[in-house]
Amino acid sequence: MQIQVHGKQIDVGDALTEHVNDRLTEGVGKYASRAVEATVTFSKDRHEFLCDASVHLSTGLTVQAKGRATDIYDSFEGALERMEKQLRRYKRRLKDHHVKRAEPIEAFGAAAYILDRGSEDDEGYTEPESLQPMIVAEMETKVQSLSVGEAVMQMELAGAPLLVFRNDAHGGINVVYQREDGNIGWVDPRNFGAT
Repeated sequence: MQIQVHGKQIDVGDALTEHVNDRLTEGVGKYASRAVEATVTFSKDRHEFLCDASVHLSTGLTVQAKGRATDIYDSFEGALERMEKQLRRYKRRLKDHHVKRAEPIEAFGAAAYILDRGSEDDEGYTEPESLQPMIVAEMETKVQSLSVGEAVMQMELAGAPLLVFRNDAHGGINVVYQREDGNIGWVDPRNFGAT
C-alpha cells in the first residue's frame, strides 16, 4: 500500500511518518488485505492536532476517518481506531463484495461546487440580487456505480452524511443519506410518481 503523510502548516517528521506507515498497514491489513493507497493529513486547530485519514481499497471503495487530540500521535490513533471500527463492521460485506463484483467499481467524473451561503449575521452582508449562488470553489469529483447496499456501505465507510451514486440496477442517479432519526434515506427519482 502506498501511503502519503502530509502536514498542513506543520512539519511531519520521519518518526511520525514511520509510525503512521506501520500502524496503518497493520490496522487496515487486518480487515482489507488489498488496500491500494492511503493519505493521512495532519493539521493544527488551536491547541489540538487534527488527523484526516483516507484509504482507497482495490474495489474502489474509500474508507475515511478523522481524529483530534492534544498529541499528534493520539490524533492519528483516534482516526485509525475509527477506521478499524468501520472496517470491522463491514468486514464480511467487504469480502462478499469481492466475490460478487469481479471488476472494480466504475466511476465517472462530475463537477462539484462549494457555494457561498453568506449570513445575515455577518457584518457587511448584503441580500443577493439574483437567485444565482456565488461559487467559492469548483472541483472534480467521482460518482460511482454501486448497488444501494454498496452505496450505504460506502457512505458509512467514508463518514459522509450523504452519497450520490449511479444505481447499478438501472443506471439512474440516486442518493442515500443519513436521516436525523438514525435511519438511512434513499432517493430514487426513477420511482417518483410510480403507482
